[in-house]
Amino acid sequence: MSSKKQTNYAFIDSQNLNLGVRSLGWRLDYKKLRLYLRNKYDIEIAYMFIGMVANNQKLYTQLQQAGFVLIFKPTVRYFVNGKETVKGNVDAELVLQASAIDFPNYNKAIIVSGDGDFMCLVQFLVDRKKLLHVMTPNAKYSQLLKPFSSYIVRIDQLRSSLEYKKDRHRRSVETLGLSGHGDNKNIANASKKVNTKQMVPPKSNKGKK
Repeated sequence: MSSKKQTNYAFIDSQNLNLGVRSLGWRLDYKKLRLYLRNKYDIEIAYMFIGMVANNQKLYTQLQQAGFVLIFKPTVRYFVNGKETVKGNVDAELVLQASAIDFPNYNKAIIVSGDGDFMCLVQFLVDRKKLLHVMTPNAKYSQLLKPFSSYIVRIDQLRSSLEYKKDRHRRSVETLGLSGHGDNKNIANASKKVNTKQMVPPKSNKGKK
């Protein structure tokens, strides 16, 4: 009798992740992050929810080549104290994807954000025994997520593994998250590697905000 393969998905709030890491003075290597998610947590699909900005096509291509599936949200431009700000709130899209569109397709989910607006989604997944982790950029995540502290994994504590560096002698990123390579909490099969071929982003809804 064969058992069904465990399938895990990640749902990533790109703005919260990026700003949370940069606030600590370092840059995240997204290729390392994708490989870490695959090797450590057996993440088959990693959705990156991100605002659509016309001049960011190079970034989008790099994220796709790293193995992320991008889901775009139209952005709104406004000025604060004379400074232009671009905002693309992805909360609704992330919740919809995780709780409805893809809910039957995965066994466990990782939510990557420290935003308290996702508390309802986290509770929803816990109640249905489908939450694996909430990965927050740093220690300053929302108080609304404190009741789920047993699920929290802080990305700032993984800086040595996930920081972007130009050092030619850095260790191979293919080993990130695998047991025997500085991480003894691995739950994934060490023989698996992520497929980093470019993925075509799903079409986004064109509804107004």
